[in-house]
Amino acid sequence: MDLGLKGKSVLITGASQGIGEGLAKGFAAEGADLQLTARNAEKLARIKSDIEANFPVSVRTHPLDLTAAGACEALVERCGGVDILINNAGVIPGGSLFDIDAKAWRDGWQLKVFGYIDLTRLIYREMKARGGGVIINNIGNAGESYDVDYIAGTSGNASLMAFTRTLGGRSLDDNIRVLGINPGPVDTDRIYKLLKRRAKNQLGDESRYGELLQRYPLQRPAHVREVVDLFVFLASGRSSYTSGAIFTVDGGIASRGSIV
Repeated sequence: MDLGLKGKSVLITGASQGIGEGLAKGFAAEGADLQLTARNAEKLARIKSDIEANFPVSVRTHPLDLTAAGACEALVERCGGVDILINNAGVIPGGSLFDIDAKAWRDGWQLKVFGYIDLTRLIYREMKARGGGVIINNIGNAGESYDVDYIAGTSGNASLMAFTRTLGGRSLDDNIRVLGINPGPVDTDRIYKLLKRRAKNQLGDESRYGELLQRYPLQRPAHVREVVDLFVFLASGRSSYTSGAIFTVDGGIASRGSIV
């Protein structure tokens, strides 16, 4: 299926690892030109080299801390016209209300919650002036499966879900589609760190994290490509009547009404 993404300019935040790296490779496979940003310049350079060796696309990297004053504005200016924005940067810390102090809570929201909102505000204006575009927010199923041991993330993700639906409900008036994707557990380093911490808290031994893994659908987290392929499809013209919606990719975890 030709998704019609060849030559499109795709800006991906948090592109240096995990889902972000997978997104870069997924869009490159469809012929899209890439603008990649993250804090780690060395990792971005490695991904750029890997992609350019395997796909005939343009890759530009922008090592930036998007929480720094003026960083979002600088990024938008560097990128020029963007057809597709994938908000993916940021990790909100896990823990209970009493584990996460005020500073950690605010620091976590600064990149993932306010970072998504601030960059969307800038890119949306630019897209509207150019005639349209697509914005997809990588959110997370904790926004719909409330987890007291991930209270800052659950609250932040729920906020981003509301933001996405609210903006996306009217954005097609400007020929812009705004969507969200809620991955559940995904096979990245982060999920194993979370599982080990939870195994230590619940089972008294972080090495027993495999017992928690067995509770997942198919006894595994999602493969990165199982999540990435949905982003790529939704960003394409094959999904041109889709906006203001959230798509969950968690093997049914949220529908069970439980965390795992």
